[in-house]
Amino acid sequence: MRVELVAFVVSREHAFEGRPQDGPRPDPEPVARTEIEVRADLGVVGDRYYAQAIHTNAAVTLIDAASLDEVERVLNLDAPLDPHLTRRNITLRGFPIDELAAHRAADGTRVPGRRFTLGSITFQANRPANPCAWMDEVLAPGAMQALRSHGGIRATPLTSGTLRLGPTDLTVLD
Repeated sequence: MRVELVAFVVSREHAFEGRPQDGPRPDPEPVARTEIEVRADLGVVGDRYYAQAIHTNAAVTLIDAASLDEVERVLNLDAPLDPHLTRRNITLRGFPIDELAAHRAADGTRVPGRRFTLGSITFQANRPANPCAWMDEVLAPGAMQALRSHGGIRATPLTSGTLRLGPTDLTVLD
């Protein structure tokens, strides 16, 4: 399936620390990128979670731009939201990425996340990237609630490669 990679975020520092009402810490350098390098089992080169063993299952975060469109609609916002503000590493348009996350079936059993390729890179989808109170501060009041159930996913890269903004292919493998 053809998708559009619309935004990349690579941040060496955590901006969302402390109390949301105090606002995010300023980034020491711009976080927006036109391309990112992804390494198997390590994450996005240069990102704060790169090669962090504790974050292996959350090394790369992805969100569907349609989720931000829905926030704009639900909150009746006049201007489009900047996808970089979510701090998700990859924002794409054209596929409901949240459907790939691990979840609980109706009977309570755990359903593992699905494997997928984005461009030439294979990922293992893990748990949802649930929105936090910071979304109310950086996007708009009410954004955290509006993003519930579609705040993106956390994934592990299984292969290495480079992604560039623009069109690419997404294939669900299992």
